[in-house]
Amino acid sequence: MTSGDFEHKNRDRWLEFEQLVETVERGKPSPQAGELPRRFRELCVDLSLAEARMYGHRITERLNGLVIRGYEVIYRTRRSGIDQFVRFVGRDFPREVRREWRLFWLCNAVFWLPFFGMMLSAGYDIRWIQAVLGAEGMVNMEQMYGSRAEQLSHLRSEYGSNFMMFCFYIYNNVAIDFRIFAGGMAAGVGTLFFILFNGLHIGAAAGYANHACDPESFWSFVAGHSSFELLGMIVSGMAGMRLGLAILKPGRLPRVRALVEASKRALHLIYGAALMTTAAAVIEGFWSARDLPSGLKYGCGIAGWVLHAAYFLWVGREGGDEA
Repeated sequence: MTSGDFEHKNRDRWLEFEQLVETVERGKPSPQAGELPRRFRELCVDLSLAEARMYGHRITERLNGLVIRGYEVIYRTRRSGIDQFVRFVGRDFPREVRREWRLFWLCNAVFWLPFFGMMLSAGYDIRWIQAVLGAEGMVNMEQMYGSRAEQLSHLRSEYGSNFMMFCFYIYNNVAIDFRIFAGGMAAGVGTLFFILFNGLHIGAAAGYANHACDPESFWSFVAGHSSFELLGMIVSGMAGMRLGLAILKPGRLPRVRALVEASKRALHLIYGAALMTTAAAVIEGFWSARDLPSGLKYGCGIAGWVLHAAYFLWVGREGGDEA
């Protein structure tokens, strides 16, 4: 029996199992729920045959995914919200980032290349940065990062309290990440545009701070929350690109079905990006504006980047975890 014959013969049964698992996962009553253990055993046999006969990665990956979902539905115990959160942070989220490593590096390239290009352009021709920031943007940069004393005075007059700063940064960061994610519905073009735009704008701000403001005031302020905020933006871009690719390349699935499946894969990414964005807002509102030694802030910023690298590389790895 060829792999095509094997898939054609069992396709309807696999689809019925998947629909039954989805019904149980949603907590809806189903008269066929009692058949789940039998169907699960049949699927395990199918997976063993597919692996033994080397029917290909596509079939075995699909069956393996169905077996995992069926196992979790049959044998899972009720987990508290804390257990689910720990499992997500300690396993699911870093695994999904590693799984989408191509999108991770794509989004990083789209952000960091224009960022460094724009920042370094300040030493050659400041007009590029002036065009990106505009007159109002340059005035705001000078008010915010003219000196440490001016920075604290500006923050107090602008926001009034650390909590109001936190609220503003939550609003601002979530809005940016949501635009990046939602841009995926434009076949990924919107996502790439917003990542590129943020790379240019943030790079222009960094270049102008080095050129016309107090660089230490700027870099000590952004150091602590930079890894959370910028990587959260990258992860939002990965989720958006996953949707965009489903629209561009649905494969053998109908485009709507491919989009639904891509949305399921993107959920872990967008949840993780939301956590990182929230952490960035907390640090930015309650830590970054404090009058602390610059060395301490730089050290915390470097530690944040190192810990994120270690987290995405190694946390949640098991024997079958993909790099």
